[in-house]
Amino acid sequence: MANKRIVSGIQPTGNLHLGNYLGAIVKWVAMQDEAECLFFLADLHAITVRNEPAELTANTRNMAAALLASGIDPAKSILFNQARNPLHAELNWLLSGTARIGWLNRMTQFKEKSGKDREGASLGLYAYPVLQAADVLAYKATHVPVGEDQKQHLELARDIAIKFNTDFNVDLFVAPEPVIGGPAARVMSLRDGSAKMSKSDPSDMSRINLTDDADAISQKIRKSRTDPEPLPSEPAGLEGRAEARNLVGIYAALSGENVEQILSRFGGQGFGVFKPALAELVVEKLAPVTARFNELRQDHATIDRVLSEGAARARALAEPTVKAAYEALGLLR
Repeated sequence: MANKRIVSGIQPTGNLHLGNYLGAIVKWVAMQDEAECLFFLADLHAITVRNEPAELTANTRNMAAALLASGIDPAKSILFNQARNPLHAELNWLLSGTARIGWLNRMTQFKEKSGKDREGASLGLYAYPVLQAADVLAYKATHVPVGEDQKQHLELARDIAIKFNTDFNVDLFVAPEPVIGGPAARVMSLRDGSAKMSKSDPSDMSRINLTDDADAISQKIRKSRTDPEPLPSEPAGLEGRAEARNLVGIYAALSGENVEQILSRFGGQGFGVFKPALAELVVEKLAPVTARFNELRQDHATIDRVLSEGAARARALAEPTVKAAYEALGLLR
């Protein structure tokens, strides 16, 4: 991805787990050797729903610690939290004049997140895709890693960029391309293969936390839900077997092997053989990350310094674009 700029954010949630790690962080670590990268903690997005301030502060630092422990290198990439760069919020408002109500009404995420209480949802929850657009357009990102559930929001960012450029006869914003895929990009619950691994699941047995020790990891995998059939020898045999597919997917993501290779080795064997092998692999891969994470999360001074320095670098990159947006709109600044 030479000559390309990648921008991606992650919400600072508590109880960081294997789903966070494999779903975003591992891919970010690889990307920083392939392109110019900006990675941010989406704390402004987090306040679209009710948050305890002290908890949000702690979660932001913990997420930063997890990223650093996993291999995000501030010497290679720019790591910061949104709130330290007010240009995100500024550009969000400038783009709100271009974004259309009809576009936002089509966003399925709002319908899912607001549930039956749409009238009680915050304006931020409704309009946050415009802030997402500002997050990437401010830096003229060429590529944005997204899951399937976020593709619609990136399309909105592209629509806003194109409309703004057209309306004001400028060549200012870049319409970014999505980066989709990667092994185990969607890690599922250990108790229910149809639900994403989540910190909000009331059962701690449903997820592997980055703070879990080797015994806890082994126990959770040993007790994870599976069916009585042995593993198939071909990927097609995983159809309709959500829990089996999830465990094999986790193994593939951590080992670097593809599903075919794994099934050629374990096909025909039961989970009594596969689960211990998976547990050993998870422990091996997460142990150094967990050790570094537990060390960093206590060092608030280092975390704050990294985020502050990253935000300063991010502001320097975004400033010319935001300034040009003000000028295009005829605003004096």
